[in-house]
Amino acid sequence: MKKLLLSLLAVQIVFWASAQVKRMPAYPLVTHDPYFSVWSATDALNTSTTVHWTGKHHSMMGIISVDGKTYKFLGDIPGDTVHAILNAKQLSVGVTATQTNYKFSCGPVSLELNFLSPMIASDLDLVSRPLSYVDITLRSADGKSHLTELLFSVSGDLSKNEKTQQINIEAGKKDNIQFLKAGVVGQKVLGRQGDDVRIDWGHLYLGSGSPSINFKEMGIDQLRLFAETGELVAHGIAEPTLLSAFSRKTIAPGKTVKSTILLAYDDIKSIQYFGNDLDPWWKKNHGNMENLMKKASAEHNAVLAKCNAFDKKMYADATAAGGKEYAELCIAAYRQSLAAHKLVRGENNALLFPQKENFSNGSIWTVDVTYPSAPLTLIYNPALLKGMVEPLMQYSESGKWTKAFPAHDLGTYPLANGQTYPTDMPVEEAGNMILLTAAICTAEKKYDFAQQHWSMLTQWVDFLVKDGLDPANQLCTDDFAGRLARNVNLSMKAITGIGAYAQMALKLGKKKEAEQFGSIARQYATKWMEMADEGDHYALTFDKNGTWSQKYNLVWDKLLSLHLFPSSVYEKEVKYYIKKQNEYGLPLDSRRSYTKSDWVMWSAALANNKDDFRTLMLPIHKYITQTPSRVPICDWHETTNGKKINMQARSVVGGYFIKLLEYQWTKK
Repeated sequence: MKKLLLSLLAVQIVFWASAQVKRMPAYPLVTHDPYFSVWSATDALNTSTTVHWTGKHHSMMGIISVDGKTYKFLGDIPGDTVHAILNAKQLSVGVTATQTNYKFSCGPVSLELNFLSPMIASDLDLVSRPLSYVDITLRSADGKSHLTELLFSVSGDLSKNEKTQQINIEAGKKDNIQFLKAGVVGQKVLGRQGDDVRIDWGHLYLGSGSPSINFKEMGIDQLRLFAETGELVAHGIAEPTLLSAFSRKTIAPGKTVKSTILLAYDDIKSIQYFGNDLDPWWKKNHGNMENLMKKASAEHNAVLAKCNAFDKKMYADATAAGGKEYAELCIAAYRQSLAAHKLVRGENNALLFPQKENFSNGSIWTVDVTYPSAPLTLIYNPALLKGMVEPLMQYSESGKWTKAFPAHDLGTYPLANGQTYPTDMPVEEAGNMILLTAAICTAEKKYDFAQQHWSMLTQWVDFLVKDGLDPANQLCTDDFAGRLARNVNLSMKAITGIGAYAQMALKLGKKKEAEQFGSIARQYATKWMEMADEGDHYALTFDKNGTWSQKYNLVWDKLLSLHLFPSSVYEKEVKYYIKKQNEYGLPLDSRRSYTKSDWVMWSAALANNKDDFRTLMLPIHKYITQTPSRVPICDWHETTNGKKINMQARSVVGGYFIKLLEYQWTKK
């Protein structure tokens, strides 16, 4: 029995070790929303300054003194090189859905550093909490006792947009929780909007429930002195920093010393929604940050166990759907996708889940960003997807938006007072809204949501019938490629959107509408196959001329079981894609060699067998694990060299979950 238990334990350890991504374009450390987002852009955690997703310094630093020798394990010390400090040797890094774990050798002491952002989408309370745990574990590595002292610091830069802004740091205590908090002096809540910006209102918190950790404000000069002497010395503050100083401890042989830091951000108000400043969702249950930190500290072990279970299940499910490499893509995308959103409480406790269109113009509630990201929330919590979709419906229903098709967005983050994008995407957004509604209804196995907004859906499907089959010159979601007339893939979106409307009508007992629009969708599908046929593939535009494109919109015909297009359409396209792909993925179309990795994953999901899916998926895995562009995943990259084009840290990588969504819906 003992041998069996040891064998099972070994299998579990091997499985858990394999359930991690070992190399990322950038490593997620603290990931909660578009403002509270800290990453490491190098493989070794102690060879660069940690950054916000925009690339600006959001510095965290970790230094440990062992028997008088000082080692740096996190971040970098600004200014002159400190010759007395040694770089700890990083032994490993592993990323799971909710955690990023590092192991170091600090001379004779081993150090494990785990960043846990408990973004479990099915748990609204957890996913809404802007609080990460930083767990630090120390052990003797040579069987001897060692005297240690450790510092963990966070720059006040996390609470400001510009380096020159002044901040104020205060100390506080709530029962057993001691903390520091930092915020800009004279701040204006929700006073800044745009793309390449960071928050400069609210307060950054660094805290703990451990009595062995002291909190103080310090400057870079003090960090340098500690690095040189191993002693904390009172000194002038050159740059305000929130410091946690761990009391000197002797690490005895065979013993483990563990400590937990809480890193949190209270933004006070999260967004403005048609003139109303709204609270973050977490305040509904916790009221203020001090209460949340106390609750989070008490629940640490339970939250860690829940996240471990979630991480393992997600890896196992994704592996079953598409293999080990596919599971690693899902892991890499998970936190990034959710952290591009903010869970907000609307009127009458309405659940709102706006995203920021990171580095692609800064819009809030962009329809064609919601569309590619949807597979993740369809799997783990469709209520979050409704929190992305319904505000756009209500914008039209209120009369504030009067056009026959949906708006592109609701404003520029964090101000959602109406569309600010200068150009419409008529067929794109009408198709998106209908398909997203149908997907929500399918995930929930009920059609109440469609019924509530039936009048609006009917207006949009009428528009698609009129303008969708052979679209006029207009933008689609791939707006960086420019306007395109007679777009074959956009036509595909319109046809599947009409078919999805017919399917919802049938489920709601609206037989007349179901027959009418179902007939139109089938007729359009037949015309599409004739108009787009290029022999061994289908064209980019109905003008043909030897062109081709990814038909990623076809995936909803498959997932919603619309049966508008025969399997021969899927087979012809997939076979052609395999011939056209490059080292780092399938180009978007015949015009250029760049691609969108989310759309490649959707196109790969058109395959009717796992081998073809993996053939198209593996170059994206190679891109994610080998790209020289060290930023949070860029979804628009060059397929010939794996370099980013533009756009990073966006929610659209939630689209990587499309194969898992298909697997789960098919299995059920």
